[in-house]
Amino acid sequence: MSLLDISNLTVEFPGRKSTFVAVEGVSLALEPGKVLGVVGESGAGKSTVGNAVIGLLQEPGRIANGEIRLDGERIDQLDKKAIRKIRGRRIGMIFQDPLTSLDPLQTVEAQLVETIRTHLPMSHSEALTRAIELLDSVGIPDPADRIGQYPHQFSGGMRQRVVIALALCAEPELVIADEPTTALDVSIQAQILDLMKALCVERNVGMLVITHDMGVIAEICDHVAVMYRGNLVEYGETAQVLGAPEHAYTKSLISAVPRADVTIDRFPNVNYIEAAATPTRSIDISTHWLGKARDYEAATGPLLQVQDLSMDFEVKSSIFPSRRKYFKAVKTVSFDIQPGETFGLVGESGSGKSTIARLITGLYHPSGGTVHFAGTELTSLSSRSQVLAMRRQMQMIFQDPYSSLNGRMRVKDIVAEPIKFHKLASSNTEVRQIVDDLLDHVGLGIGAGEKFPHEFSGGQRQRISIARALATRPRFLVCDEPTSALDVSIQAQILNLLKDLQQELGLTMLFISHDLAVIRQMCNRIGVMRHGELCEVADSDALYEAPQHAYTKELLTLMPSMDLLAKIA
Repeated sequence: MSLLDISNLTVEFPGRKSTFVAVEGVSLALEPGKVLGVVGESGAGKSTVGNAVIGLLQEPGRIANGEIRLDGERIDQLDKKAIRKIRGRRIGMIFQDPLTSLDPLQTVEAQLVETIRTHLPMSHSEALTRAIELLDSVGIPDPADRIGQYPHQFSGGMRQRVVIALALCAEPELVIADEPTTALDVSIQAQILDLMKALCVERNVGMLVITHDMGVIAEICDHVAVMYRGNLVEYGETAQVLGAPEHAYTKSLISAVPRADVTIDRFPNVNYIEAAATPTRSIDISTHWLGKARDYEAATGPLLQVQDLSMDFEVKSSIFPSRRKYFKAVKTVSFDIQPGETFGLVGESGSGKSTIARLITGLYHPSGGTVHFAGTELTSLSSRSQVLAMRRQMQMIFQDPYSSLNGRMRVKDIVAEPIKFHKLASSNTEVRQIVDDLLDHVGLGIGAGEKFPHEFSGGQRQRISIARALATRPRFLVCDEPTSALDVSIQAQILNLLKDLQQELGLTMLFISHDLAVIRQMCNRIGVMRHGELCEVADSDALYEAPQHAYTKELLTLMPSMDLLAKIA
């Protein structure tokens, strides 16, 4: 008998005019001590399956057909009171974002003890002892001291360990992990995946892992189910599905996974997925792009030179300078970027990558060192006109396109704003023409200008961000984790688009990421950051094939293994 048995599950969301079928006829089974991965893009129905199992479907969502059995007992028809007794006690849940799934106003001790005592007959002291043991078992150092701290006092990886401890505190039979490592660095991801796999084996817990990351699937899952638009399109042992996929959608997903073992010119088009093929750009924007507004003086040497750059953040203030305490985020970093080159910065969270980007673009003023752009020292600029002239030449694409776009403005106004601010057009008609051409060039079409950001998918919003960044005709783009929140197929589209734009428009790029596979495919040279220091700089292929620094070697060994994935052209 299976621990979890899902039979012919259909989930519907009734609306005023029609009923949306989120999951249709899905059947899955999970054994104790095993890991079942459910993979697919956003909107495939993965999380809906998990929510149906644990009884967290948002109204008016309902199970329209099928059965869900836990250790032989049917649970899909239980009332709210009965399902609450199962939730947490027999089924644990690990959510994607540990910061939002923990109460910021309560200590970790309060949250763990409360959960334990809700489900197990223990006194406060017994529950506290068990909570400390759980924190120790999930790898949190000094658990007796750290249990009294608040969630914000933990790093992202440590917060995820706390969430895992919460999921396990009542000794559940089944754990559902919904995108458990999406926001984590490669080293922290490796630790969390090892921990999850070990807990399944040691405690004989069944685990349902919901993800769009093929690396996670290949690393820890015994079986994998591939979902597309609410339907189960392929299901079987992980080695079989990833190594010899049968369905066209599975093949498309695997083909779009960035590889760290070889460099390719372009990512394959994910042709099975509707509207996923690279869009045909019918408009030539060179008439706007190469005019007077982009008449820059050619750089005789490197376009960007960073020399001994440092940044200190004050963490304890005092009227007495000797008592002030500082955190050194960046420590005497030096590198250069040649015209037309893509230079990558890779490293864990807190390594100083994004701080360097903000120093280069003038959002922070450095504590020491210099930044030269096209022969001009940016840190010495004093007048507003000089600063604006340089800022127009460099633009930034941020990680989260939804929070970096004004939700109250139409897309046409978002893209037009920098054109008007820098006075790059002679009339409103010309502004609108440039906006339409940019939107068409990034694959959205001119009709997208009338809509608001919330009407677009994540990948489409990132295209809007790229169009806005291109609006000032820059020659230098700073891309700060531009695809980390996107599905693998959408990521492939955006990366291809950036490559195309670089070649067509002569762009130079600083590409920041913690994804080693993406960095290899996008960059000519790569710098490895750790604790604010630049450990190593090398050509892309040389760095991956013959790394010199011990930390670089460690990062490369921690990447999820892609050996199981079929080589699909």
